[in-house]
Amino acid sequence: MKMSEFLAMKPEELAAKIAELKTELFNLRFRLATGQLENTMQIQVVKRDIARAMTAQTQAAKQATR
Repeated sequence: MKMSEFLAMKPEELAAKIAELKTELFNLRFRLATGQLENTMQIQVVKRDIARAMTAQTQAAKQATR
């Protein structure tokens, strides 16, 4: 996802998306360990999406306090 998509989300949606991405990352790591993961780039993509979502969440929190 793009950063603009994360910034457009409400805080509740953003928290749910982060939880969903973390679950997906866990599943990808599990599949990697068992040798079932064909495209290892998926892990890196999900990690970046988590970082983008968490950055958007932090920015939203800072905007709310101003």
